[in-house]
Order: sequence, then structure tokens, then C-alpha cells
Amino acid sequence: MRRILALDGGGVRGVFTLQILSRIEELFRLWRGQPDLVLRDEFDFFAGTSTGAIIATCLAWGMSVGEIERLYIDNARAMFAPAHWYSRWRAKYQADPIAALFRTLFSEDDHAGTPATLGTSRLWHRGELKYLLIVTRNASTGSPWPVSNNPNALYNDADRADCNLRIPIWVLLRASTAAPWYFAPQAIEIGGSRHVFIDGGMTPFNNPAMIAALTALLPCYRMNWSAGVDRLLVVSVGTGQTRTVFKSHDAERISVVEQFSGLAGALMGSISQHEDMMCRLLGRCRAGGVLDSEVGDLTEAALFSESEQKFSYVRYNREFTAAETAELYRLTRQKFALDNLRLIPFLQAAGREYAAAAVRADDLLLFPGAAASTEFSIIQ
Repeated sequence: MRRILALDGGGVRGVFTLQILSRIEELFRLWRGQPDLVLRDEFDFFAGTSTGAIIATCLAWGMSVGEIERLYIDNARAMFAPAHWYSRWRAKYQADPIAALFRTLFSEDDHAGTPATLGTSRLWHRGELKYLLIVTRNASTGSPWPVSNNPNALYNDADRADCNLRIPIWVLLRASTAAPWYFAPQAIEIGGSRHVFIDGGMTPFNNPAMIAALTALLPCYRMNWSAGVDRLLVVSVGTGQTRTVFKSHDAERISVVEQFSGLAGALMGSISQHEDMMCRLLGRCRAGGVLDSEVGDLTEAALFSESEQKFSYVRYNREFTAAETAELYRLTRQKFALDNLRLIPFLQAAGREYAAAAVRADDLLLFPGAAASTEFSIIQ
């Protein structure tokens, strides 16, 4: 069975994602009896948007979840370094510190520190290519730009002047995390043309689970993986979900400013949920929270018969209600924002609590009898 790990965007809320991944890593370590196992040992394809792209690349690189969490904690302030007053008309934060971090992390193993490109051999592990998909948006052409290291992809042909495999990984990550207002756009030279990119969350793929599954299965993407609930598992992990609501229930009192201030969040949340629903309908949903009060979680209902379902699917995400975020603000004066670094302890605690309750070996491993082993009957 092949496995895809798809990780949402969400800024510093990626710390919540890491708690879920830590639990997944722990379960695989227990199942294999290998305390040093990393998720690259078990997953074949990593997909991510924005902060999810950072984590996905780190995992494909061979880092443990603990190492990535330390990276986030140790570099959080550098990653969100305020821009100089004279450049805040362009962005709230400086881009250079986060770009420098990416260049250091993702370089070839040589003394010159040569930037690793998307086609680097360092994404090979035990004789197999670990597929990586980074989602960004080409703001010069107005199109989503999910780019992978699949050597057979149309735009990864080495004979093309615009071969994507030549693009440095740090540049793609800088593009994928260039959230409007927060970070300035990132320019990339492609085949002699200059393009400007912004955050992948500005596409339908802030939740990249569906585009990752399609990349693996659709003939046009040339990966040509086999479909089936016993052949492909897609694990999708969010950064914590909130609902965008008006403060007043009196329509006459809602200003234009309030309407527009929540527009981006409302659209991104709705699109992410739509991608989640499509995965549950095309695949067999083994675990996932309630989508809404009418359709439930779709773990029982199916659009296709099991023989027609394209993959097995798991969605891990927790909704933080408006009441919870309001109470958090009342107690701590902390807004549930993607750049609020003071949320990190809260996100760690909430993520660990959620992961302990929601992440089960049965949903991840899909091997007969695995959940009945001594180790798993203890941890479940």
C-alpha cells in the first residue's frame, strides 16, 4: 500500500499539525518496533501548502517530527521578524530571515552549501523517490501552481528550458508561504521569464489532500499509481479550524469593514472543507470530524461502492469554536491568528489532546490484525 500525507496551510498553527504527526510517528514506531523511525520511512508522497509545505518538505527530507517542532519553536521569532517601518507598505514581516532558514535547511550535502533543487537526489530514500508536492499560486498568470518532483511530469522534462526540477526548494517554499500582507511575493525565473508567486493558501488547495490524490492517480500527471481502498491511503492533517462569523445578528449594524475583514478566512475555510468532502466522497473515509449537521462525517455514507472508491482516507482536524476562541482571548488576550506566536503553548496542548483521542492505529495501518497486537491494544 502507498501512503500520501497532505498538510494544510495555517501559519504558526502548524504547531497544532505537528502534535498530530507526532502521534502518527509514535504509532508507526511502535508497530515497526523501531524507535528511530521517521515518517519518510512509511509515507511515499508528501504534499503541503504554506506552513504545511514547510513541514511536508522537512518530512520528505528525513527529519523527525520532534526535530521539526524544535525548528518551529527555535525559529518562530525569526520567521515572523517585523518588517522595517519604511517597508511595511509591502508586507508586515521581513522575507529574508525565513528565506535564509530555508536555504540553510534545504541545501546539498557539500561545503559550499549549494541550494538543493526540486530534483535533488536527497529526496530519494532507500532506493525510492519520495514524492513532494508544494502548492503555491502564480500571481503573474493567475493560476494555482501545485508543483511536484515527479520526474515524469510534463513540466519536469530535463530538456525543457522551464523544467521545474531546476527550481531551488527554498524558493518554492518562500513562494508557498508568501501570504498577502504578511510576506512580500516571491519572484521566480522560469525558462527565461520572470513570474511572481504568492501563498498557496490563495488557491483551492490550502487543504492539498485532493490535489495530491489526483496527482497520484490522474494519467495527465504521469505518476500512474493504482487506485483502490487497499492500495492507497491519504492522510490529511489540518491546522485547527475556526468559523468566521459576524459579531452582531442585526444585519443593519454590520459594516462594510466587518464584512470584508472576514472574507478571506471564510472563503479559505469553505474551500478547505469542500476539498475534504470531495476526498470523503471519492474515497472511503475511515476517520474524520463532522462536516456539518446534515451530512455528518460521511464515514458510513458512500457515493461509490467499495470497489469503485479510489483510496482510503483519513482527516485529522479540530474545530475551535467561536466561543472557545473568544474565551481564549478573554483569558489571555491572544487572538487565534496565523502569526500569533504566543499561541504556541496553547496549540501544543490542544494538539496533543486531540491527537491522543483521534489518531488510531486502525485508521492508519490498514493491515489485518495490526490493531489487535499487544502494543496497539495498549496504546489505543
